[in-house]
Amino acid sequence: MPKQSSSGTSTGNGAFEVTKVSNLNCIDLSSSDIQRSVSLLKQACLDCGFFYVINHGISEEFMEEVFDQSKRFFTLPLSEKMKLLRNEKHRGYTPLLDELLDPNNQVHVGDYKEGYYIGVEVPVDDPEAEKPFYGPNVWPTTDILPGWRDTMEKYHQKALEAARSVARIIALALDLEIDFFDKPEMLGQPIATLRLLHYGGDISNPSVGIFGAGAHSDYGLITLLATDNVLGLQICKDKDAKPQVWEYVPPIKGAFIVNLGDMLERWSNCIFKSTLHRVLGNGQERYSIAYFVEPSHDCLVECLPTCKSEENPPKFPPIKCAAYLSQRYKDTHADLKLYKAERT
Repeated sequence: MPKQSSSGTSTGNGAFEVTKVSNLNCIDLSSSDIQRSVSLLKQACLDCGFFYVINHGISEEFMEEVFDQSKRFFTLPLSEKMKLLRNEKHRGYTPLLDELLDPNNQVHVGDYKEGYYIGVEVPVDDPEAEKPFYGPNVWPTTDILPGWRDTMEKYHQKALEAARSVARIIALALDLEIDFFDKPEMLGQPIATLRLLHYGGDISNPSVGIFGAGAHSDYGLITLLATDNVLGLQICKDKDAKPQVWEYVPPIKGAFIVNLGDMLERWSNCIFKSTLHRVLGNGQERYSIAYFVEPSHDCLVECLPTCKSEENPPKFPPIKCAAYLSQRYKDTHADLKLYKAERT
């Protein structure tokens, strides 16, 4: 783990933005000491909502294969990638600047990254495909990227199993039954989305609003992030601090960086944190693989019984998962009509 250090960057508005390297708790999913795992995870969730997970069941060899396949896609000509442009179900390619995560501070039109969404595969003739975020995926043809679909589908399944293991420890940390999140309306039939990401080597400059990915918190339950060895991810544990302190999260080979999403913050009545994070580019290409885990469409996200009292009543009204996610995606992604207009 790198030693903690500090530096600073002018924000352009007279404030001075401080950065350092963060030290996060590490959860070993193979450990037989479940109480220690629960304790480490709970401390991390109370502190910043970010932690590492190791021994998660996905081999380093297979992770390298997934990264290699991701690079094969992103090195295709833009014309080929645009044939796989994301649809209204958020499946497929997202071009450079497609996503705008921090409109108050990003003076340019979006994030300097491109991505590719892969969700739970649901045949088009299945009634479930009518729901938001469900339906068939968009896949490159086998003549262009042979073996690509098989690798991504296998990774999707393995990452979901790892996410379920993490969710069981989270349940215990919230004083719930260990299988609380295994229910059909939760992670039994989840909205689980794999997103490949590529940062093309642009240099970020917070003082003028240029970011690889703007500051944001994730939308759902948890996110499992695998990265290459290029530093870029930063977290801000206290978004209201003046100035904000941003901490780099160093990649650890073979580990997931796990963070909590806004749904879990709502569920826990803000006891557990969904923390601001962003990506700064330093001139190097960077690849990462995010796996976003949300409950089923019809799951009602409301304050957990272990997280409320007369002194601490629920802070948010109940909301269905699909409605919440749909609005968040709409707020942060470009209108698909813009791409159609460019082609006419």
